[in-house]
Amino acid sequence: MSPTESPTLTEATSVADKKELIKEALEAYPEKSRKKREKHLNVYEEGKSDCGVKSNIKSIPGTMTTRGCAYAGSKGVVWGPIKDMVHISHGPVGCGYYSWSGRRNYYIGTTGIDSFGTMQFTSDFQERDIVFGGDKKLAKLIDEIEELFPLNRGISIQSECPIGLIGDDIEAVAKKKSKETGKTVVPVRCEGFRGVSQSLGHHIANDTIRDWVFPKADKAKKEGTLGFEPGPYDVAIIGDYNIGGDAWSSRILLEEIGLRVVAQWSGDGTLHEMMLTPSVKLNLVHCYRSMNYISRHMEEAYGIPWLEYNFFGPTKIAASLREIAAKFDETIQAKAEEVIAKYEAQTKAVLEKYRSRLEGKTVALMVGGLRPRHVVPAFEDLGMKLIGTGYEFGHNDDYKRTSNYVENGTLIYDDVSAYEFEHFVKALKPDLIASGIKEKYVFQKMALPFRQMHSWDYSGPYHGYDGFAIFARDMDLALNSPTWSLIGAPWKKSE
Repeated sequence: MSPTESPTLTEATSVADKKELIKEALEAYPEKSRKKREKHLNVYEEGKSDCGVKSNIKSIPGTMTTRGCAYAGSKGVVWGPIKDMVHISHGPVGCGYYSWSGRRNYYIGTTGIDSFGTMQFTSDFQERDIVFGGDKKLAKLIDEIEELFPLNRGISIQSECPIGLIGDDIEAVAKKKSKETGKTVVPVRCEGFRGVSQSLGHHIANDTIRDWVFPKADKAKKEGTLGFEPGPYDVAIIGDYNIGGDAWSSRILLEEIGLRVVAQWSGDGTLHEMMLTPSVKLNLVHCYRSMNYISRHMEEAYGIPWLEYNFFGPTKIAASLREIAAKFDETIQAKAEEVIAKYEAQTKAVLEKYRSRLEGKTVALMVGGLRPRHVVPAFEDLGMKLIGTGYEFGHNDDYKRTSNYVENGTLIYDDVSAYEFEHFVKALKPDLIASGIKEKYVFQKMALPFRQMHSWDYSGPYHGYDGFAIFARDMDLALNSPTWSLIGAPWKKSE
């Protein structure tokens, strides 16, 4: 069987077969590890309120998790894309991977002048800094940044593991330098050893926005120096990192229905936009996992409601636009219907071109953030079927939300190990793997079409109607490339 042919019913497609498949995978583990991992693997059964897996639990050493650390969650996701601030990786230079253009967070600006998203700033800890502390070095680094990049609007200090271990007082340095420069300096205690994954880094970063940014916004608003006149249709895009321009494509639709996007963060976002957000009428949350904390805080502190939306695929785009519009008056609701109608012909053309080429193809997902559920309808719009999905760092509420997106018999795997994922793929033989860069080349060497769903495989955007056209094209390119006929999959050779 070629990797582009759909699996038959005898190839582990039923609920019972997939549960047996999980048992087979677990047999490779020692008893203690097996008992722990079996809680993270399940098959979704229709009618259940969640996916029946445990999540947000420490990974088992030696299982080759794909997770990141708290520093990665703060620096690489929440804070890093804020373009007009300098984000210092405080610690050894090695952790600076997440400082060096780790993701495609597109932004508008002049790099090195008023934007710093793809630049790396590190205190480059050495052995002597571990012994004597790095507070003085950090203070000197901030002085140098002010001299070299005077147009920066603020600084965040992203602490790496050694900072927490030796007890550097980054808060004291931040307060002192903020007073000297008159700018916002945010200390972020996101040492990599905190929590079980990058997820805690998201939470910590959200809390620093609450504690170090919003108080300044409140003060400026009270003094009348915020420079903002609120309107009835003000919204903020929260948790969109503008991968390949996603936030821009989403913003186009929101503005077409008559809303005013006051802020978008973190992708192509600024410190001032963050400060304006507590004045909007509605927060639109794209990545629930990374930004629900600050959205809930704004709901409690400022009375701003929040709504999770999904702009992947025409079905969900239309549903989300209507749900968003329902939060406003009839004018916005009418414009939403006009916009949905406007894109019907474009959507129909995309489906006519690609659906026949993708109909019936199966997909196995494994990503972080929101993608293990949010992209499912986009695949379904193209006639493709999801057979397995899971999160790197999801929580229980993520899996509850996922139960609304998956069908009976879908294989669910939380914090799946490299071994488990390969075992499932070899048995289920999906036509397409949609996962991260760490998995990409393993499965391509197995002659399986693959799309990198963290950064869209250097394509995008995938959000919105225009993004759906790119999404459909990319799935077609991945699945129907003649290249795969030249590579022998392991099961093809054995057959």
